[in-house]
Amino acid sequence: MKITKTEIPGVELINLEKHEDDRGFFARTFCAEELSQNGHDFEIKQANLSFNYKAGTLRGMHYQKSPVGDPKIVRCIAGRIIDIVIDLRKDSPTYCKWTAEELSATNRKSFIIPQGCAHGFLTLEPDTEVLYLMGAPFVPELAAGVRWNDPAFAITWPENPTIINNRDANYPDYEPQK
Repeated sequence: MKITKTEIPGVELINLEKHEDDRGFFARTFCAEELSQNGHDFEIKQANLSFNYKAGTLRGMHYQKSPVGDPKIVRCIAGRIIDIVIDLRKDSPTYCKWTAEELSATNRKSFIIPQGCAHGFLTLEPDTEVLYLMGAPFVPELAAGVRWNDPAFAITWPENPTIINNRDANYPDYEPQK
């Protein structure tokens, strides 16, 4: 695994280090020790799978409020997505900033997303699957989100979604706190 920093502290990319031969390749996709050496004490509490029938499907922007934040590692295992992370940690130097990365079954990258960040994605191909390794259990009463097109973040999406559920489309405007 090769872990690369992004402009948002704690949000990092995992690129596979492949060991290839005539059979194909072998690569480690998760290693708690390597993550810990890079500042991520991550224990898998839950694994989730999102399947999306059509390109243009938007899921997000979701997070889980304290005291049970939801750190996660996200990987696209079929198809292709643009994956977006928004820093909602009020004490962070990148508060209200966002970063994006294309994740796909072909590039096999993963995003490490710390608690306190909102996450969402837009599918770029039909029949796209996204695997989430969760560092905390889901707590429905702590589930929250921000709208994908909220002017507080001014996210540049490659296209507008064609499929989005009512909850995700109707989050109120975010009020940044200084």
